[in-house]
Amino acid sequence: METNEILTNLGLTALSEMQQNAVELISHNMNAVLLAPTGSGKTLAFLLPLARSIRTDCDDVQAMVLSPTRELALQTLTVLTAMKTGIRAMCCYGGRPAMDEHRKMAALRPQVIIGTPGRLNDHIDKGNLRTQGVRMLVVDEFDKMFELKFQDEVEGLLGKVPQRRRCVLVSATDMEEIPLFTGFAHKVPAVLNWLEGDHGSVAEGISHHLVRSEQKDKLETLDHLLRSLGREQAVVFVNYREAVERTGNWLREEGHSVSLFHGGMEQQDREAALALFRSGCANVLVSTELSARGIDVPSLQNVIHYHLPASRENYIHRCGRTGRWENGGRSLVIVGPEEDVPQYEGVELTDYAPEPPYPAPAKPEWAMLYIGRGKRDKLGKGDIVGFLCKTGGLKAADIGMIDVRERYAHVAVRSSMVKQTLRNIAGEKIKKMSAKIEPIIARKGNK
Repeated sequence: METNEILTNLGLTALSEMQQNAVELISHNMNAVLLAPTGSGKTLAFLLPLARSIRTDCDDVQAMVLSPTRELALQTLTVLTAMKTGIRAMCCYGGRPAMDEHRKMAALRPQVIIGTPGRLNDHIDKGNLRTQGVRMLVVDEFDKMFELKFQDEVEGLLGKVPQRRRCVLVSATDMEEIPLFTGFAHKVPAVLNWLEGDHGSVAEGISHHLVRSEQKDKLETLDHLLRSLGREQAVVFVNYREAVERTGNWLREEGHSVSLFHGGMEQQDREAALALFRSGCANVLVSTELSARGIDVPSLQNVIHYHLPASRENYIHRCGRTGRWENGGRSLVIVGPEEDVPQYEGVELTDYAPEPPYPAPAKPEWAMLYIGRGKRDKLGKGDIVGFLCKTGGLKAADIGMIDVRERYAHVAVRSSMVKQTLRNIAGEKIKKMSAKIEPIIARKGNK
């Protein structure tokens, strides 16, 4: 498939200069390192040469992408699927039964596997995943691998794919440990570094602001700030799981539409939380640092640092959730009376002060429905659209994002149409199947 056709499928007109250089570098070197800012399109930069390397007439796994988090793995799969190359691919990660993944491998015969290193090692060790056909291996966000102590697992997996012809490391921050980490003892990697300075840079389209709180507890300031943003979406970063629950629940009590996200949640709850936010069914996502990797909401306007980031690198990755694909964005740092104003090299914080009267929290345009049927039931997006239009009385414009998983599906519909739709479909079957269909309401908690 030609690059122009792939770009059309993705809704893009051309590759950036970084992406063009990255594709060229990866295609012509055995080992390569790609360093580029968060939000600059690194995923597509390595997926293009990866897709070109796949023999579509071969059922072997031919490429593997290692991701530090399941969210990043799923996002990579989303991009690969949107390219519409016809390549069969799947994700493997912890938090769900490995046996289910093994069954899917046997049925799908994936040519590309994307997953976390621990789960991929487990499949290989059990003989579920055969690696003799793997020719290309990508280690995405390799600096995060270090941070999460995955180095040994990655090194072990590299040793299980000795016949690979190409290995690519990707990150938004530079590291001195690159040669040791990759095991490139016999072939020095070619490096493409699009970072400014030694520790990365933020996108040019992001503005940086300082929001001062008169109280040590900054919740009221956060509330006023979110109200001032209207319907604009925002990710609110905190540093602890407990703070996610406390902050999110407080905002809900104040009337905000909030989705919560942290590593202690069950996998299905995390997926529902991201689906609510990505689809516009929740205006606010309160999250730990975990979601600084792998959340891709191209139109996200605001990143709010409720707790100060631990380092400049953490600040960069948080900011990278906005200003993606040359879009603009805003980074807002809330500083309490006893906190020092952070100083980040290359970042100038300008004062931003919401002014009263503060409007009521904006209500989301969309609402999320849960459907208790999925891919294993042969349910597709077209089936859902047809059911909601024919039986639910909706028009195509009233239906937003649809996400079909193995056992269930999420679909966004206009908030104003939810009650009427539920009345119309009550007791009705979708694709001749009974299914539990109910709303997932962000304000009252993620289902």
